[in-house]
Amino acid sequence: MTSTRADRVQLLRSLHTPSRPLALANAWDVASARVIEEAGAPVIATTSAGAAWSLGSPDGETLTRDDALRLIARIVAAVAVPVTADIEGGYANDAAGVAETVAGVLAAGAAGINIEDGPRPPAEFEARLAAARRVTERAGADLFVNARIDTFLLALGDPETRLEETLARARRYVDSGADGVFVPGVTDAATLSVLAREISVPLNVMAGPGAPTVAELGALGVARVSLGSGVAQAAYAAAHRAARELSATGAYASLGDGIAFRELDALVAGPR
Repeated sequence: MTSTRADRVQLLRSLHTPSRPLALANAWDVASARVIEEAGAPVIATTSAGAAWSLGSPDGETLTRDDALRLIARIVAAVAVPVTADIEGGYANDAAGVAETVAGVLAAGAAGINIEDGPRPPAEFEARLAAARRVTERAGADLFVNARIDTFLLALGDPETRLEETLARARRYVDSGADGVFVPGVTDAATLSVLAREISVPLNVMAGPGAPTVAELGALGVARVSLGSGVAQAAYAAAHRAARELSATGAYASLGDGIAFRELDALVAGPR
């Protein structure tokens, strides 16, 4: 059954619950999105780092807005589930530019965005969030806006007050239109419990090897768990291993775990 973009946004919103956290294995192109969808993912989240690497750019807002939006549109068109798009800081120099980016995301059909504060002053990021919300409302649309706070990931400020600063930013960002808050760089139970308790919207964290399981994170109050660029890194590691094996020994055993050609080809070309 064909769903509207509004239906997909509503579904995305409903899936943010600590009782069964939304678990996201982030995609970076159409093929990875189709593979992740086929594995049973209820939502496709993109990784801006993986997308940038696939297009020959380093991470860190070096991808152009047009390239980012074209990729988002292709992924949305390729899958039946909601797509939430990582747009880094908004691919713009100011709030007005962020509004243009968000308008493009809406046109592409995405149900949500991830937008990050990075090293920007909180007041500047608040303006970006408010611009994203205004352009969405003017379009008569809905969009799940997930605000990423990079205090822990980038080790910003004094470690003794980092949690307090993160919570202060979260309150400001929610007041500016954020529907969720993403705090990467934190996996310890005590900090996550405080974040989940004190933040009034769904909490998103980034997980990887050594982090608590999705169920354990949910028990702490986390509503959404992302793998970030981890899946893309693992995929490129597989390419690196195969190339090293071929170069060093002339063997190809590392290819044995690959998806069968016909299966992958059918996933990319198959019914939408």
